[in-house]
Amino acid sequence: MIDAARSQVILRLALPIIGGMLSQSLLNLVDAAFVGTLGEVPLAGVGLGGYAMFLITAVVFGLSSGVQSQTARRHGEAAYARRAQPLEAGLLIALALALPLTALCLWQAPRLIGLLTGQPDVAAVAVAYLRWRLVGLVPIALIFCFRGYWNGIQQTRIYLGIMLVTHALNVAVSAGLIFGLAGLPDLGAAGAGAGTTVALMVALLLWGISSWRHTQRTRERWRWPRLAVIRRTLALATPHSFQQMWFAGGYAALFWILGQIGTASVAVGHVLVNLSLLLILPGVGLGLAAMSLVGQALGRDTPHDAHRWGWDVVRVAWVCLSVLALPMLIFPDTVLGVFLPADLVPLGRLPLRLTALMIVLDAAAIVLGQALLGAGANRTVMALTLALQWLVFLPLAWWVGVHQGAGLLGVWWAQLGYRGLNSLSFAMVWQRRRWQQVVV
Repeated sequence: MIDAARSQVILRLALPIIGGMLSQSLLNLVDAAFVGTLGEVPLAGVGLGGYAMFLITAVVFGLSSGVQSQTARRHGEAAYARRAQPLEAGLLIALALALPLTALCLWQAPRLIGLLTGQPDVAAVAVAYLRWRLVGLVPIALIFCFRGYWNGIQQTRIYLGIMLVTHALNVAVSAGLIFGLAGLPDLGAAGAGAGTTVALMVALLLWGISSWRHTQRTRERWRWPRLAVIRRTLALATPHSFQQMWFAGGYAALFWILGQIGTASVAVGHVLVNLSLLLILPGVGLGLAAMSLVGQALGRDTPHDAHRWGWDVVRVAWVCLSVLALPMLIFPDTVLGVFLPADLVPLGRLPLRLTALMIVLDAAAIVLGQALLGAGANRTVMALTLALQWLVFLPLAWWVGVHQGAGLLGVWWAQLGYRGLNSLSFAMVWQRRRWQQVVV
């Protein structure tokens, strides 16, 4: 049964995060709509540059969970004087990583894009877009740290507020730079990247001001981070970043497999994957709430409560994701008709219904994976996620879909089994409770 009082706590934490994530997805759609008016080549270039930026950003992605898990633990311990130390360490690491990575990628952007496409016109757009986005890599890394701190102390509303302000600014500036409005330079597709970077810099300023004011009120002094805290933050962040990079690479491998089947499978698969990534965002937001709740319970030395929080959040996620998946299960043709030409809808009908089941099956893995990060079991999450993706799903998808000739449908049946196994594996790890012994 779902406990009403605990569900209110979960939703109070998760809803602002979910709102911020959904606003980001909406922003991506708006950017695509703007650039799409320029033609097929600019749209393809921006898509390619965006994927390259996603891979680069994965290097610093783990800083958010590394800061959040420690902050939540200190918050649970009521060690308020030490609560900002993970944030300080994270900010230092972010600068040390992001500054040289930005310089390297700006220099090697043409070569990086060349690995992803052989079309010179698309590559030229992608390089210009990527270089503008790379200027925002340092703000992204620092924002990850601020987000982890505020989520760790259960103040998630600031995340939603800052996201909404900066996304509104992003839309306005991107439109001006893409089309040369209001006296701004006409940068074309690259303007979408420039607009995003401008918005990120404003977001960083807002995060910094809010965090400074908060720590002054709570008397959390800013100081040079201790070496032990830096090492601990790195130890927590590195597995998660590594996992994120290879997880993103797994999607590239999946589309390579679909490419072996046929162009139609790639087109339909692209829509199915993007729908699933959009609709699991509430699950990810709930998982981030679980990360804080579990970390704080362990900080209070109440491991039984930490275990219970994990399952409580999973129950809420099951309900939310089931509601979101229902239209895909009942009205697959209507959903697919929004994104695909009529002749491709039959190919995607049953795979879309399987996608709806996957979303619900995946709830336990999404939430418990984030909860384990809150407990500091980052290496366990990395090992389990990558082993199941690269050693089980991708080889099975190729064997069933390509070698056995089962096509897109066969790949999606394999993925359904993988999602179920993924959630079962995380549930077993959670039930063993070895994560309760991890020191953060």
